[in-house]
Amino acid sequence: MPKSRVRKKAVYTPPPTRSPKRKVSPPWVAPTMLACLVIGLAWIALYYVTQANMPGLSTLGAWNLVGGFSLIIAGVVLSTRWR
Repeated sequence: MPKSRVRKKAVYTPPPTRSPKRKVSPPWVAPTMLACLVIGLAWIALYYVTQANMPGLSTLGAWNLVGGFSLIIAGVVLSTRWR
């Protein structure tokens, strides 16, 4: 019976350790995120409280909800970028 070959395994050398560099978000991300969330919430609340009888709100009609929720979604998207 033939003799099987012995595999030579290379010695494991771990990769060099690097200190992870923390990524920092730009300084405008946090204020913009908070502004979008607060303004979007205030826009929707104002639309419901005034029942769209304000001059600017009455022209948009139900599109006020789209505008308010768009600002809120923009704030949530910015919150994922904040570090």
